[in-house]
Amino acid sequence: MKLRSIRSQLLIWLISSVLITTLVVGFLTARLTWSGFNNVRDMGLEQIAQTVVRHDEAAPAQPPAPLPSTALADDDLDQFVSQIWDHSGQLVYSSLADVGPPLQRPGHNIVTWEGESWRVYTQAHDRRIVQVAVTTKIRRQHFYSLTPWLLIPLVLLVLVLAVLTSTGVDRVLLPLEQLRSDIARSDPEGLQPIDTSGLPAEVAPLADTLNQLLARIEHMLNHQRRFLADAAHELNTPLAVVKLQAQLVRRSRPGEWEGALDQLDAGIERASRLAFQLLQLARLEPEAQTAQQQTLRLDDLLREAVAGFSARAEQQGCDLGLVSAEPVSLVGDPHALRTLVDNLIGNALTHNPGPVRIDVGLHVDGGAAVLEVSDNGTGIAPEDRARVLERFVRLSPGDGKGSGLGLSIVGEIAALHGGRVELADTPGGGLTVRVHLPLFTSRTEPLSP
Repeated sequence: MKLRSIRSQLLIWLISSVLITTLVVGFLTARLTWSGFNNVRDMGLEQIAQTVVRHDEAAPAQPPAPLPSTALADDDLDQFVSQIWDHSGQLVYSSLADVGPPLQRPGHNIVTWEGESWRVYTQAHDRRIVQVAVTTKIRRQHFYSLTPWLLIPLVLLVLVLAVLTSTGVDRVLLPLEQLRSDIARSDPEGLQPIDTSGLPAEVAPLADTLNQLLARIEHMLNHQRRFLADAAHELNTPLAVVKLQAQLVRRSRPGEWEGALDQLDAGIERASRLAFQLLQLARLEPEAQTAQQQTLRLDDLLREAVAGFSARAEQQGCDLGLVSAEPVSLVGDPHALRTLVDNLIGNALTHNPGPVRIDVGLHVDGGAAVLEVSDNGTGIAPEDRARVLERFVRLSPGDGKGSGLGLSIVGEIAALHGGRVELADTPGGGLTVRVHLPLFTSRTEPLSP
């Protein structure tokens, strides 16, 4: 695809405008100059006629006899023709041999005679009528001889305007070139905002938008660096444990294999769970969000999640149940919301020693759906509740359970849906996690059987 140059387009438009304007001005100037030239030359004819009249009045002698008639020569046309008539209409004098345009009414006239256009001035006095004429062709020849002197200023004007236009366009586009240079010098490792001081009003918004983009990219890069560093650190421990356990299996005696393999399975399970949660977290990043929002029934999603964990809860001796589920419809990503519910229930099953009671509920409070997962386990101290929503925070790092990502993922998903997470005590002991999600629509229709 051929790139379009702003400079070339500006030059084409501006120089074309100059040329068109010059042509129009040149045409109008030529017309006005031609008109003025004719007026001046007509005044010359008038002065010649008046001179002849004054001469005739001062020396009223008999005018010379006319010369014999001859054909009109081209050399004769190069001069003006003066003629004198008496008041009876008898031609008594002609500067040419019995030739010249016929007598016209007093004043300036344009006539055609002998196939030529003539400009004529006629003046009458007491005894004579004087007429002076010249061909329009001669007028045009004289005018055309002056044309180069008229064109020289126009040509110079076009050249000067072209140079000024090109220089002006370069100076006007200089901020864009400076902006391009600033962007080219930006360091990907540390994106710095572009200096917008001194930029024109038309370019400054572009630079501000670029700065906003650079700030978002810088934030994303820092977030990714931190995420990769944390992920590498967190994966290092379970992988090291798996490696160690594999070595122990290799060194153990046949009767000890079963216990060693159980430990190896637990290490692999932890590493797999951590990798899965890291993948979930990466998919929840705003820059990686490509999920399509759709209207869904949150109560149906909740039932599916509880049913999916029922076997694990029964195996652990936990009492998992759906205590309430009001019919709720909202707009969201069904996969992300299912991940949210799975993490809440999975955390309750993972981080509570021994059998516990886990109640899952859903109700509408004002303009939000409130999802609750409560247990009667050990709970979380109030001063630690803000920390557990951060990534890779484990309150008991030595127990080998979890990766510190479950509640962080819950918080990310809630934030992506415009919601929030609240941690509170369960009456009688334990932890209750409430997720408030804005509603698209809510209705209280009967539950389908």
